[in-house]
Amino acid sequence: MRLTLLSLLLFAFPAAAQERIPSHCFAVAQGPGNGGETIMRAGFGDALADDHVRIHYIDHASFVIETQKGLRAVTDYTGYTGLRDWVPDVVTMNNAHGTHWTARPDPRIPHVLEGWADASGPRMHEVDLGEILVRNVPTDVRSRYGEGARVNGNSIFVFEVAGLCIGHLGHLHHMPDEAQFASIGRLDVVMVPVDGGYTMAVSEMAEVVRRLRSSVVIPMHWFSGASLQVFLKDMEDEFQVVETGMNALELSLRDLPGRPTILVLDPALID
Repeated sequence: MRLTLLSLLLFAFPAAAQERIPSHCFAVAQGPGNGGETIMRAGFGDALADDHVRIHYIDHASFVIETQKGLRAVTDYTGYTGLRDWVPDVVTMNNAHGTHWTARPDPRIPHVLEGWADASGPRMHEVDLGEILVRNVPTDVRSRYGEGARVNGNSIFVFEVAGLCIGHLGHLHHMPDEAQFASIGRLDVVMVPVDGGYTMAVSEMAEVVRRLRSSVVIPMHWFSGASLQVFLKDMEDEFQVVETGMNALELSLRDLPGRPTILVLDPALID
């Protein structure tokens, strides 16, 4: 059996709020279930139901986004995803420093999308692979020593797949302006850095999340976990908070939670 999104949220919602159609968005590690049944792990490379997408948290700001027909995108690709030999169809690299990019990506990868400006100006991407479309919205970042800004030094990447808009904020250093919000569009799912300082203060990042109004928020770019807990505490009155204990989840447009929800994933390499 699979643990459904409804099952997961039943533990967190009061009884009056338990009014959602059961879904199959989640699966957890093998282990004993009710009545001695086994809850089977649905992991990287396993079959996906129609109109579903799998999001696997690798580490830091890197995720794998898998489509139903097997296309795979990796965010903030550093050149290492684990011990398994596999080739993503597209990788994004939001910011040119070691934990968010690599100068030597696997040459087998068909599409390597860098998110920072070069001498000719901001990089603009719109890669349509049929089942998934990847595009970006450039943003500025602080200079290395905190003085001034590197214009268009980061990109928010948006993945349009299975009817969902999935956004990865990258190394976001400022509240997007109105034009940037318009270019981002309505995100159903957003990966949000919550380190509390390397990107933005937790309170400022919380304002970005409120403005985006996404159904599912996935924290990333946290270190000891202290800033993650500050973020969760700051958001718990407005968002349902679920610490899943899992490294991956499966979502579809029809299964999105009725109340905006923060889903905490535990990172795990692809092995």
